[in-house]
Amino acid sequence: MTTDVRRLAVPPKPRRPRALLGAGVLAAALVVAHVIAWDATDFSPAALADGWTGMADFLGEAFPPDLSWGVLGPSLEAALVTLWIGLLGTTLSIPFALALALLAARGTTPSGWIYQLARSVLSFLRAVPEVVFALIFVTAVGLGPFPGVLALVFHNVGVMGKLWAEAIEDADPGPATALRSAGASRVQVATHALLPLVTPQLFGLLLYRFDVNVRSSLVLGLVGAGGIGFLINQSIKLFRFDQMLTHILVVLVLIILVDQLSALVRRRLGDNA
Repeated sequence: MTTDVRRLAVPPKPRRPRALLGAGVLAAALVVAHVIAWDATDFSPAALADGWTGMADFLGEAFPPDLSWGVLGPSLEAALVTLWIGLLGTTLSIPFALALALLAARGTTPSGWIYQLARSVLSFLRAVPEVVFALIFVTAVGLGPFPGVLALVFHNVGVMGKLWAEAIEDADPGPATALRSAGASRVQVATHALLPLVTPQLFGLLLYRFDVNVRSSLVLGLVGAGGIGFLINQSIKLFRFDQMLTHILVVLVLIILVDQLSALVRRRLGDNA
């Protein structure tokens, strides 16, 4: 009994020269881009080395920090205001971000043109920095924490709406498909299939944005939007670098506490999942 053995043709090897050529072109383009960026930004390690004396004088005037209660007390109060700005800027943006996220996700948007419109709105809000929004609202409503909250709300809607829309689109399509086949509407699919699946991920992204917004609210204070950033700006203008260092240390403690709180909430969510 004989068995015929058929020899299968060996598939041709992929054309590596073309792949190597593409990688070489990409590497050359990156090198050229970095050379142009180096020249356009006046990047100069020599200038940094020559300025070490000024940096030493700055640090000498900043140390030791002024820890008197006349400086530390207002610094702690302003740090709390910074925390409240970040908190309100995050939570007040939730309903708007969620609505735009549902309209900007392919599985929940009513139509293609609404999808494109929602994506465009999110892109615009995300493209305008918080500082620009803060300058606009400071002009509109005056100095203080309120324009900082408004700036964070507008920018955070764009960022968080985009992140939530992508999370909804990446959800398991099985439950949504089953509900659609049973005749469920888009609202029912979103509320009973998609949102329950991605809620832990949405909450994790919300905590991340709260962390970022607390840091951003510090910068907003530099343009008059309240908080401890305003005190840092005042200290720099008055050349009171010892007070500035006190405010920076308070900011450091605030950021560490926010990080620990976010980590604790994430662990509790993971335990309950």
